[in-house]
Amino acid sequence: MESEIDFIDSRKASAAFKRTSKQFTHVPATFEEAITATEFGKYNVMLAILVMLASFGAVLDTSTMSYTFVAAQCDLELSLSDKGLLNAVTYAGMITSAMLWGFLFDVLGRKQLLILGFLVDAVFVFTSAFSQSLLLLLITKYLQGLIINGPFAALSSYISEFHCAKYRPIFQMIIGTSISLGQVLLPCLAWLVLPQPLDFTLINLNFHSWSVFLLITGLPAFLSGIVFTFCPESPKFLMTCGENEKALEIFRKVYSVNTGNPPESYPIKSLLDETKVSMDGSHVTAHRSKGQALREGFQQIKPIFFKPHLSKISLTCAMMLFIVMSQNMLRLWLPQIFQIITDYQLVHEESANLCTMLESGTLKPSNATLAEECVVNNNNSKVYINSIIVGCTAMIGNALAGTLIRFIGKKKILLAALTTAGIFSVSMYFASSEELAVAFSSIFIACGSVANNVMVSVTVDLFPTTLRTMAIAVGMMIGRTGAMAGNFVFPYLLASGCEPPFFVVGAFMIAAALVSLLIPNTDMKALT
Repeated sequence: MESEIDFIDSRKASAAFKRTSKQFTHVPATFEEAITATEFGKYNVMLAILVMLASFGAVLDTSTMSYTFVAAQCDLELSLSDKGLLNAVTYAGMITSAMLWGFLFDVLGRKQLLILGFLVDAVFVFTSAFSQSLLLLLITKYLQGLIINGPFAALSSYISEFHCAKYRPIFQMIIGTSISLGQVLLPCLAWLVLPQPLDFTLINLNFHSWSVFLLITGLPAFLSGIVFTFCPESPKFLMTCGENEKALEIFRKVYSVNTGNPPESYPIKSLLDETKVSMDGSHVTAHRSKGQALREGFQQIKPIFFKPHLSKISLTCAMMLFIVMSQNMLRLWLPQIFQIITDYQLVHEESANLCTMLESGTLKPSNATLAEECVVNNNNSKVYINSIIVGCTAMIGNALAGTLIRFIGKKKILLAALTTAGIFSVSMYFASSEELAVAFSSIFIACGSVANNVMVSVTVDLFPTTLRTMAIAVGMMIGRTGAMAGNFVFPYLLASGCEPPFFVVGAFMIAAALVSLLIPNTDMKALT
């Protein structure tokens, strides 16, 4: 029944687009009708490019340490547990700020906070490049997580609120593909910079190749913040706040860019006053001040923890916990695992099964197999090549899912991706060669990435505008709590043997697949 209702909502939006200008003059349009009438064109393509840049900046905050601590382990005297801490501390920052960011974006809007978030994050990334000790690097990574959590969560809401139900899931998969592209470009950048003998002193500060690497990784967030200054506010958010004239002006501009027609020819002449529509008992004052927005915001977030949204947020949090924790437990340690494999092959001049190679290098830093003194093995092109293969597979997986999602549906893709990820995580234990280990980990990461992005798209559909970013933020907070805990534990799982890390990660993915059966179908559902 719910699927039929969602389909009818979509048919209504499509039918609304076919109304005459005269009809639109007399009938206030809903958001779904208004955004459908803007059509699809150049503006949406420009948004896709911006989303790719912003997503790349966001993924760097959680992924750069995977490559940095391999190169910096001698300069900063890093132990295996220190590396786990560096992987986890960014998530600690994200957890700290999740609720605050979700609240602020839902009551104050998207644009200004997106600008502020990306620019401040860039400042902290640039600061991390000046780190001379583990402590300063930990502090700056924590602050990056504290800041980037908001803009990244709001990105999904922002992009969804510029597209109708037909294109909304596709653009969520574009975010996933962009993140995967970032996981391809990041090892390429690391391969280009980290092996270089870049050691110099500037103003009594010692710089190394990993310092330059971190400096470069701050550029995407900085550029995203600049570009967002030229973007409009979300029209859906403006309608929710009663700013219909501003929203209508944005619709006209988007329509004009997409079609090449003058803005005045936009067929819709008036919009539904959403401030007069009760949303779960909450009230939104039209043309409200920032103070009113904050006061009303506290009232608006209450429904998320009560019926009918309590069951939805519980499901969302459970899914995000299992998916984000299991995916990032393995994803962030793959470069280190590949480094251990490379070191084993260099010392023993032969390959072996994955477990044999891991057991030879997990109880001590990878460089210790090469010499008693701390020496970083820079003859490690395979580390970057394997990481690029993993990233390419994830990118292809997201692109394929983005193509199929309209025909198969979100729920079926989610179930298939989670089940496959669980199977291939366990399969890594049985990998008899480096090639099989890379293949199995690639499929795992691809399926985990698809599942993560489909789940965010489902969350967007499950909640109304006033709760949407908060719901995503809460779900991500729970997921990142798991990711933080997982990265604390993963070094000890590795040290305890070959079975625990892969079986534990696989079990969480299978658990997520089972929980996904309880999620309602949101295909073609109109935004509220």
